[in-house]
Order: sequence, then structure tokens, then C-alpha cells
Amino acid sequence: MSKLALQTLGTSHGRAFEMARQAALIVGGSLFVALCARVTISLMPLTPVPLTLQNFGVLLVGLLLGSRRGLAALALYLIEGAAGMPVFNATGPGGVAQLFGITGGFLLAYPLVAFVAGYIFERGAKSVTRAIAAAFVGEIALFAGGLSWLYFFTHSLAKAAYFGLYFFIAAEIIKILLAAGIAFRWQHAQKQ
Repeated sequence: MSKLALQTLGTSHGRAFEMARQAALIVGGSLFVALCARVTISLMPLTPVPLTLQNFGVLLVGLLLGSRRGLAALALYLIEGAAGMPVFNATGPGGVAQLFGITGGFLLAYPLVAFVAGYIFERGAKSVTRAIAAAFVGEIALFAGGLSWLYFFTHSLAKAAYFGLYFFIAAEIIKILLAAGIAFRWQHAQKQ
């Protein structure tokens, strides 16, 4: 084999490896969120929206994988769930019914949440403050989607906030801080 042929072969193997690595990160991100969905506490009869670790997983995937891969991982997650794979929290009906059920606004916002959190965190210096801000803005996108969807079901902003916001504020603050702390430590460790 000529030197040029070996270089071309090496370059194509390098590209294939990188594509496989990117695909593995995206699939791994979707599976991480699916595992987080297994940690769920039903708050019935107070609210039909369960307390779940999914939001933490979405934030962490967005912060660690970045905007594009985070968006892809959460789009894949929704496709997996719509196809009937058991990736959503177990308190819902699963599949497409869960996507368009009362908590569907939160689920459908996940790709945007991961994109927003990743986009903000990947711009500028990787500080814990930037990670917290990125996760916080991601949560705003999450609750905008979720509460809008709940408003559609309840026809009341007060009921939507009652069902989808008030019971979750303390837990979401913890999730934001935890995801931001892990993402910051991960980025810091990568530099060393």
C-alpha cells in the first residue's frame, strides 16, 4: 500500500471512530435520562405531575454534551418513549399517550432545555456561575413548556402553577445546583 492510501485509510477510520463516539455519547445521554426517570415520586392526589429526577438528567446531559449533542440526545429520548420503550417515568401511561398527556409539555420541552443549558454553558469561561445560570435558564424553558401545556389542560394559570410549579421549586433548585456542580467539576477535571 502506498503512503497516501495508508493515510486515507487512517483518516477514514479516525472519522468513523469519531462518529461512533458521538453516537455513543448521544445514546448514552438518552439512556441516562431514562435511568433518571426511574427515580420518581408520585404526588397524587395533590398533583398529577410526579417529582422525578428526569429534569436533573436533562440539565446534566445538556451541560456535559453541549447544545447540539444534548438536543440530539433528548430528541432521541422522546423518539424512544414515543416508540413505546420504557424510558419515561413509570407513573404515566407511557408511549405517545404520555407525550400528549398532562405532563407532555415538560417532556416535549426536554430537547430545548438541553440545548439552552448546553448553549449557555459552552459559551465563555466554564465557571460554576455560568453552569448555574445555564441550568437556571434551562429550567425556565422547561417550566414555560410544562406550565403552558398544563394551562391548555386546566384552562387556568393558577391551576397550572399549582399542579406544575409550587410543589417542585425546592427540588428544582437542588437539581440545578447539583447538575451545575457536576458539570463544572467535570469540565475542570478535563482541563487537568
